[in-house]
Amino acid sequence: MNLVEYQSINRVAYISLNRPDKRNALSPELVEALQNAFDQAKADDQAKVIVLKAYGEVFSAGADLAHLQQLQTNNYEENLADSNRLKTLFYTIYTFPKLVIAQVEGHAIAGGCGLASICDLVFSVPEAKFGYTEVKIGFIPALVACFLVRKLGEGRVKELFLSGELIDAKTALGYGLINFIVDKEKIGTEVKTYAEKMASTTSAQSIALTKALLGEIYTMNLNDSLAKAAMCNAKVRASEDCQRGIATFLNKERLVW
Repeated sequence: MNLVEYQSINRVAYISLNRPDKRNALSPELVEALQNAFDQAKADDQAKVIVLKAYGEVFSAGADLAHLQQLQTNNYEENLADSNRLKTLFYTIYTFPKLVIAQVEGHAIAGGCGLASICDLVFSVPEAKFGYTEVKIGFIPALVACFLVRKLGEGRVKELFLSGELIDAKTALGYGLINFIVDKEKIGTEVKTYAEKMASTTSAQSIALTKALLGEIYTMNLNDSLAKAAMCNAKVRASEDCQRGIATFLNKERLVW
């Protein structure tokens, strides 16, 4: 059985966690399989949008229990190597040049919540719970902290991380952790429709450049970020996508990317 399934349909790549018997816990093998799947999606010219989903009742329960037991006997170098593998996966997803949508149909907890929250957009069923429970077992949500502070702000992240409490989908929506709540019987269709619409109505180049710009300007001061934005603006104007888009708009034609 493959720990991760990959399928590309109508320019949308579906990456599915396939370890439902273990609540899609993030074992080293699953992390490696996810990394391989995203590498495949990056090279897949037929995939403009990525949907990350999971089989079973839980999106992901976080770290694998058997793996947590092993960590107790690892030395520092072994633990650092293991942590770096998850770091690379999170960085890959966060900086991915294509739109990444999480389709969450069950609880997303600890590292599983981190996995969902670093995606560009999150669709969730109303029943799903979200939370970073690491502090309850003497651990810390270190890697996701680097990304989530950008998304939610320090105050909200402290509330979530320091309490370790789970929140429901409605609360997660209010916090800005997720973007849409859709009933379970409809979420697959809603995500499919949204993803295929994005694939046909947006420029892949524009998506990639916009994501890269947002990632860079966050740590810049205002003047530097404006200078960077102006350079990107000027560069994109000469691109084939921009010229094609403007010409089509001026000619009142329908553009399908």
